[in-house]
Amino acid sequence: MDKIKWDIRRESRAWEGTEAMERYGLTPERFEMHGGKLFWSEKDRLRLLALLLENVGIDKAILLGDPLEWRKAIAEPRP
Repeated sequence: MDKIKWDIRRESRAWEGTEAMERYGLTPERFEMHGGKLFWSEKDRLRLLALLLENVGIDKAILLGDPLEWRKAIAEPRP
């Protein structure tokens, strides 16, 4: 993925100072859907997800979906 240094924490956080406009500049120009997925590329989807996770926090994100699936995803090694 991008070489952006993400600061995703358990708690939500607001961007401050110059970081706010830098992060805003990373958002896609417009929302679009292609083949049933938001945005054209996986890169755009991951970037938006990271931006949202910084603002929402991990503790809220894990409330979405099945907790067992989160545990399995964390336990499996990555390529």
